Amino acid sequence: MIVTVTANPSLDRTIEVDRLRRGEVQRAKGDRVDPGGKGVNVSRALVANGHATRAVLISGGHAGTELLDLLAEAGVPIIEVPVSLGIRSNLTLAEADGTVTKLNESGPVLRAEEIEELLDAAIGAPPNYALLTPSSSIDRPTAWIAGCGSLPPGVGADFYAELVERARAAGAATVIDSSGAALEACLPSRPDLVKPNLEELAEAARTPITTMGDAVAAAEALRAAGAGAVLASLGADGAILVADEGVWHAKAPLAGPLASTVGAGDAALAGFLAAGGRGPDALAAAVAWGTAAVSLPGSIMPGPQDIDLDAVQVTRSPDASLVLSAHR
Repeated sequence: MIVTVTANPSLDRTIEVDRLRRGEVQRAKGDRVDPGGKGVNVSRALVANGHATRAVLISGGHAGTELLDLLAEAGVPIIEVPVSLGIRSNLTLAEADGTVTKLNESGPVLRAEEIEELLDAAIGAPPNYALLTPSSSIDRPTAWIAGCGSLPPGVGADFYAELVERARAAGAATVIDSSGAALEACLPSRPDLVKPNLEELAEAARTPITTMGDAVAAAEALRAAGAGAVLASLGADGAILVADEGVWHAKAPLAGPLASTVGAGDAALAGFLAAGGRGPDALAAAVAWGTAAVSLPGSIMPGPQDIDLDAVQVTRSPDASLVLSAHR
């Protein structure tokens, strides 16, 4: 069971244009509306590939109603925490060359009792985490709580730290996929896994990252601060996993033209957890799922027909001198 917690879900509209020309009236080539929010995307990817999940999220307003309808249509099991204000709507502008521009709203202001209800819903999602994941087998858990995404106004940076501590007491393993103060604040609570992208990794470690060695060192800094393991997305360079057992790098070629990077990191996290949440096999699944996602429009999550695990190359102890694509 993989329970995702999305404190700041959204209704995501993607508009496709040949090229974005500021200040001009343009006709869209296409548009679509998808459920949004990092945890929501993780659950969508898991459902698309036949894995058990429950999506815990807030809902409110017209956008919240539409979000719940879309998730129901996709067959995503939902645990809804109603809030007094409407959830956010986000806009993605996707250009033909793969350039993506995102305009994200901040989200509703949550009251203290609504935050508490969200935490209670996350911990109460499965009937009994301890039965799913006995503490003696936490190294390879069968129950995860994934706290994902930004936090809306009114939610303190310690939200994920509280979620980690409550999850541990309940017997579940935890992964946090967030950034900034929320990511840093959760580290002393010792989440089993954190999943930053390259920019978030550099920000959290307070160091520039230009080489593979820099990325590994930054991940080790997060582990020294409390993270059990670090799964870091590196964009075109794939992903790395830094854990007690070692360091691995995985990469796969694109199967087709780049369509959209929105939700690719969420698909990668879903693949990692679906494959056991540990070791090089899970890393390979993460890269396969994430690579499949960028070939799909909007924030469509890949299914089995899109994922090519055989195309992934996994290397142990990668070349530290390798310059990352963004700096070549």
